[in-house]
Amino acid sequence: KKAYRKLAVKWHPDKNPGNETATKNFQKISEAYATLSDDNKRKMYDMYGKQGADAADQMPGGGAGGMGGMPGGFPAKQLRKTF
Repeated sequence: KKAYRKLAVKWHPDKNPGNETATKNFQKISEAYATLSDDNKRKMYDMYGKQGADAADQMPGGGAGGMGGMPGGFPAKQLRKTF
């Protein structure tokens, strides 16, 4: 948390008006914090990388389903092939 806050203040668009790099860095920092602070997103990121964490946002329930599969009968094996 401490590192996120420090970087968020440094790269916040309000502190760097007109600086496109600062805006992009702030977005990356915010996305990383959102992934690391959510257990389901973090598990999906650890297993499948950035695409897995992005997919966790779009899944009902916010991430990994039960053992061996995803909600709605989407098998984990297929997810690995997709990502």
